[in-house]
Amino acid sequence: MDRTQALAALSALANETRLDLIRLLVPAGPDGLPAGEIARGLGLSASRLSFHLAAMEGAGLIRSRRASRHVIYAACPGALGALMAYLLRDCCQAHPEVQARCLHPGDGGGD
Repeated sequence: MDRTQALAALSALANETRLDLIRLLVPAGPDGLPAGEIARGLGLSASRLSFHLAAMEGAGLIRSRRASRHVIYAACPGALGALMAYLLRDCCQAHPEVQARCLHPGDGGGD
């Protein structure tokens, strides 16, 4: 992942609805969820959901596919992992304390 891709992904994730969208799609795995089910799960209108899905897909964090009349969306775990790796390796320079907090997020916190 390069800087431009990381910035696009971070920008897309910097939204409460889009974080909720990732939280919904990651457990669904590669099968994903139909747009209607996502809208119901997040309590969004179709047009509002479409706006958020487009932002996430544009950033490469989710993908879509057609299944008859439905559009199915799934998280892209590789892209999410690449973003985390970029932050750890390139931004944090693999700092040991940062890495330790990633492995054990409940240990300490905001010092």
